[in-house]
Amino acid sequence: MFARVSTYRPAPDSTGAPSEETVRQVLGLPGCLGIYYLLGKENTSLALTLWDDEDALADSRQAADRIRAKTTVEQHMEILGVDEFEVLTQQLKE
Repeated sequence: MFARVSTYRPAPDSTGAPSEETVRQVLGLPGCLGIYYLLGKENTSLALTLWDDEDALADSRQAADRIRAKTTVEQHMEILGVDEFEVLTQQLKE
């Protein structure tokens, strides 16, 4: 499994939370397993997307870039960075 983490700075009047349409678009990309959105205390937010494998992650880059650009304009955010990771451990407490 692989992950993409996008870091944002929302405008003061916005949480930058993605719209339902944005979430639907991301989840509709081939190989996307899920999305988490995190709002920090220091006026930053993170979008974490999970992908089946490295190919799905790579194949989604252009579409993810377009979705990210559109969302930042709509939600009045600044993109601070985008990083990709291999998920080495996965465990949720039941």
